[in-house]
Amino acid sequence: MDSALKLYQQPDDDSAAQPATVRVCLGDLLPILALLHRNNFAWLRDFVDDEVVITTDLYEILRTFTDRMPSA
Repeated sequence: MDSALKLYQQPDDDSAAQPATVRVCLGDLLPILALLHRNNFAWLRDFVDDEVVITTDLYEILRTFTDRMPSA
């Protein structure tokens, strides 16, 4: 029996993009992401371009921290 692998092309437009539907506390998410990153799970890189939504106050804190980091 010959089984063939079928490949499907993703549409070029973003209309097929799956909307975010799960809300997660940052405190629950960070340890998991840190562990995955530390252990170099290759599949994590598949999501590196995904967007996340954060609160304005967290964004301001992160931006301020980044601006004040010493340069190498």
